[in-house]
This record gives sequence, C-alpha cells and structure tokens, in this order.
Amino acid sequence: MFDTRPERDAEVVLLGRSNVGKSTLMRQITGHTFDTGRKPGVTREPNHYDWAPEDFVITDLPGFGFMSGVSDDVQDDIKTAIVRYLETYADNILCGVVVLDGKAAVDIIDRHSGPDEVPHAVEMFGFLRELGIPAVLAVNKMDKVDNRDERLDAICERFGLLPPWKQWEGETLAPIVAKTGRIDTLNEAVRHHLHAAKRDDLFKFF
Repeated sequence: MFDTRPERDAEVVLLGRSNVGKSTLMRQITGHTFDTGRKPGVTREPNHYDWAPEDFVITDLPGFGFMSGVSDDVQDDIKTAIVRYLETYADNILCGVVVLDGKAAVDIIDRHSGPDEVPHAVEMFGFLRELGIPAVLAVNKMDKVDNRDERLDAICERFGLLPPWKQWEGETLAPIVAKTGRIDTLNEAVRHHLHAAKRDDLFKFF
C-alpha cells in the first residue's frame, strides 16, 4: 500500500481527518488540481506532486478517522498505511502538516478523548514528533470561526501546547483559509522548518 512515492529526497506531508481541506490546501500550494469531494474518504492513496528539476515532493496523505460509509477495517488499514509511510520516510520528511477544521476540531477531539482513546489528530501530531519530524498544525476554515483567539487557545491546549496560541504562530500553529488561498501563516511555518533543515532552496514552493 502507498507505493507510489516518487524518488525524491526531501518531502513535506499533509495529514488530517477526512474533509478538513487537505486536498484544497494541496491545490493552493501546487497550483495543481487533485480529486476532492464532499464524500469522506475520496483520497485513499497519497497524492504526490513533484517538480521535475527539484529533489522535492509534497504529499497529501489520505484522510484518517471516522468516514461515513467506509468500513472500520478500511479505516484501520488506511491509518496503518499512513503510520508505516511516516516511519519509512521519516528521514526525508522535512515537515509534517496536520490539517484541522478550525470550527469542528475541538468538539471532535473532546468527543474522542478518554482513558482508552487518543483522538487521531492528536495521536498523529505526537507521532510526527516522536519520529523527529517537525510538526505544524494548520487550522483551516478560520473564516467560519467567530471566537478566533479562544478557539486557537483551546486547540493549543488539546495538543499539549501552552496558550496563548500566538507564541506558536510561524513555527507550530498556522491559522489558514485554504479555500481562498489565505495560507501565508502556513508558508511561514513550513519555511521555518525548511530553513532549519538547510533547504532554503525550497522556499519558492511556499
């Protein structure tokens, strides 16, 4: 599973639950259209986009977590494949972007938090860090959020980041609106990690 990756050394990956806007964000970054849809689970395989002259690929990994009309077994298989992909290419991945729905993220996380359960997005964020992959939270659909500061502080708390959220902007937290191309904060955060990896040559993509 997931054996379509181009042979490129450097990589940025997008992760997140279904329908948080990963494919829309991918389109904004690359200028290339990918399959998107209102039906959860449209993306079952990674979408890779590489620039021929560059030793670089950006990858939109399939959505994880609950997907209406998708069996539990398939959901588990997708999550396992994502984990294996990250483990396999951890040394190549310069940044992992976990995309969240700014309006729904807190409710979803709280609904799936318990003594025996870690919410998928929180788990993936922690897993990236365990693998040594710099992780960024791209909080999407911020145009639909009224209480901006309060909501972003609450998201920080859920991911173990001490509020206020502003201290994480430009490195770990990026409020965005992918649909309208308002992704400057994400570009800044990704560039921060590209610079740390001595890959300023990739700035032109972000």
